[in-house]
Amino acid sequence: MSFSDEFERLLVFVDAGVSVKAAAVAMGVSQARAYRLLRESGRGLRRPKTKITDGVRGLVLEEFRRSGSVNRAASRTALSHSAARRILVQAGLVPAQTAPASKPRERGRFLELIEEGWSTARAAREVGVHPRTARDWRRGIRKVGNTRVHPDGTVVDYGTRTRYASTMTVSVVSERYLSIDDRLVIADGLIHAQTLTAIAARVGKHKSTISREVSEHSVAGLYLPHQAHRDAAVARARPKASKLVEHTSLREQVEQGLENKLSPEQISNRLVKDFPNDPAMRVSHETIYQALYFQARGGLKREVQAALRTGRTRRKPHRQPGQRTHRFIDPMVMISDRPAEVEDRAVPGHWEGDLIMGASNATAIGTLVERATRYTLLVHLPGGHDAEHVRDQLIATITTLPEHLRGSLTWDQGAEMARHLQFKMATDMPVYFCDPASPWQRGTNENTNGLLRQYFPKGTDLSVYSLEDLEHVAQQLNARPRKTLDWDTPAERLRDLLTT
Repeated sequence: MSFSDEFERLLVFVDAGVSVKAAAVAMGVSQARAYRLLRESGRGLRRPKTKITDGVRGLVLEEFRRSGSVNRAASRTALSHSAARRILVQAGLVPAQTAPASKPRERGRFLELIEEGWSTARAAREVGVHPRTARDWRRGIRKVGNTRVHPDGTVVDYGTRTRYASTMTVSVVSERYLSIDDRLVIADGLIHAQTLTAIAARVGKHKSTISREVSEHSVAGLYLPHQAHRDAAVARARPKASKLVEHTSLREQVEQGLENKLSPEQISNRLVKDFPNDPAMRVSHETIYQALYFQARGGLKREVQAALRTGRTRRKPHRQPGQRTHRFIDPMVMISDRPAEVEDRAVPGHWEGDLIMGASNATAIGTLVERATRYTLLVHLPGGHDAEHVRDQLIATITTLPEHLRGSLTWDQGAEMARHLQFKMATDMPVYFCDPASPWQRGTNENTNGLLRQYFPKGTDLSVYSLEDLEHVAQQLNARPRKTLDWDTPAERLRDLLTT
């Protein structure tokens, strides 16, 4: 191949954004040959070397005495770090040998101290390193020359003051995307003339994915895996401008649809019918929701953000029951696992519980209602309504009951029941939890709480009521005749249970 042919082919790669090293590999020539082609054609990429004169040496010494930094001395004179350091070593300002940059012993000792509970600053002083170095060690940041490489592949270059994603990062963003290993498998398969179907089977993707990857990331008929991975990382970078921000006419159509009370899905599909020949007038319903819910993505007027039928301006997460995380450390037993005998109220001794809250949720009173007799117990909480106080007072109240009336307790998922397992162990009463936002699953207790508001109005300070006050209110409530009890009182029904 002649010089001009080689040069023209090299230019195709370089102009496409391929590095000289990758282009040389693709062409089958050495990296030195590729650089020589560029230099001889006037497209040299190397900057001219700075000639070290007495004036340059003086500037290096002056800057180092002022700042104490070899990097700053090198930057001021356009020298490399090693060249500036040699000048400083010759002047006796920098020792000829220093400890290895990685400092493996110090780093290992530092991490041991952190595991023992030492602070970063204290551990740094103990091992004798700069706090910035210690913070890098703790965060998993590697320092390479004048750059810092973060665990997620982000590279901060202090020489050029730029931040970019590493082109060789092997971290997998998501299983949906091709990794660098997948792209190397594709390159190997193409070299060995394998079909796209066979390559797709090896990678574990659909053959159309492999076809698009090869067609979009080939230069001069060659697929370059590392270049493809870099291009994909750049294309995936965020933040990106929302489509509704960039396209004024599209944004106006979406705003008009929202003002006419159309849903984002209706707007998205109607645009296809109204503008069949204009691909720019396309937007997914998810993009519209993003613009409504997230100010950072924006694009829509504030006055149309309440145009959704729900009136929400924030996304409400929806998860399947099996995907919900546990509310407490100790696993909850849900109401769906409660025995059938509790549901039909045939067997007494099964209770429902809750808290009624005072002003600003600062004070509370615990309520317990027996499902069969509607008998009510009030729990005094003078020390607060956190999990520990609620646990202790519930145990003290329940243990006053005979054993055959300690069947079970049903509660909502309030934080006050975080110690439910300890309550169960102390009283031998299983605790069942209602589903989120389902107060009807404790209907008896909710009805009783409504009756109690006649004695404890909302917005009042409940700490002013003593234990005697609560007992008096409970006696009055238990003396009320109930239609559901054939006009017996809860106290009479409980008395019959205790005497039979």
